Amino acid sequence: MIVGKLIIISAPSGSGKTTLCNFLLKKINNLNFSISATSRSSRPNEIDGKDYYFLSLMEFKKKIEKNEFIEYEEVYENVFYGTLNSELKRLWDLNKIILFDLDVKGGINLKKMFPEKTLSIFIKPPSIKILEKRLELRESESKKTIKSRINKAKKEILFSEKFDVIITNDNLENAKKNLLRSVLNFI
Repeated sequence: MIVGKLIIISAPSGSGKTTLCNFLLKKINNLNFSISATSRSSRPNEIDGKDYYFLSLMEFKKKIEKNEFIEYEEVYENVFYGTLNSELKRLWDLNKIILFDLDVKGGINLKKMFPEKTLSIFIKPPSIKILEKRLELRESESKKTIKSRINKAKKEILFSEKFDVIITNDNLENAKKNLLRSVLNFI
């Protein structure tokens, strides 16, 4: 198996990492998105096999038992995210640079596995208050879920220094420019 370069984008929920990942995919031809598996329910407009591999909690746990993940995390209680070994193989077989949209712990863990081949980028929100407002504007989560995500974000920001690059997403166009420059310099 030929191991190519890996780009990891991690951020607290609501920081804009999905928007920034989609931007990179449009700008860099040989970049392919690693589709994560999750045990959470799909949001409106999310497609199984495109946005995520949506698994039941039981299916996810069975795959853990069978060592089918290169990395996984229980991000919230009974809500797992992970990268399937089969997904890496699929993209490496295509000789692609792999783009990951991972939670902070998953990003740190994957960087440890492939330190020389990986660029890890942390997308930082301008402030916790702005992050909370962004999550509210999504209108896809309950107030309880938003509070949980904000508490988690406060902890995740403390790990930002473990990443190769930190980009504050206070202006989307500037964040895009900084992200593209960092990735092009790496690849």
